[in-house]
Amino acid sequence: MSLVLISHSQLLGSGLRDMVAQVAGPDVSVAVAAGTEDGRLGTSAPLITSALRTALAGESGGPTDGVLVLLDLGSAALSLEIALEDLTEAERSRVRVSEAPLVEGAVLAAVQASVGASLDEAFAAAAGAATMSKLPRG
Repeated sequence: MSLVLISHSQLLGSGLRDMVAQVAGPDVSVAVAAGTEDGRLGTSAPLITSALRTALAGESGGPTDGVLVLLDLGSAALSLEIALEDLTEAERSRVRVSEAPLVEGAVLAAVQASVGASLDEAFAAAAGAATMSKLPRG
């Protein structure tokens, strides 16, 4: 499985891709659609479509079994909806969109992917990030 990270910020998207690659290793494919084509803050349906197609194709040249999409803000969902319309029905059937927090969800999903988890297992791991405590319990 592959991940697609959608962010309004190119810096945030590329930094998160680096972080995910460090914890999950080189076998987990991570595509990023971050910022606009001209470098401004925002999201771009064409950039998202491109990232989705890259992730669906898989890095090894063969198709991946599925793609998990995580996004930073709810407004990115509008661009994602437009991008999904550009995919075939068969491609869309291999895409799952998570409401998990972007950073924590991406890290947990990538770790699961690195140990061979299915798309559904990675989706569940990312969803669990929403209830993770960030502070030690006292």
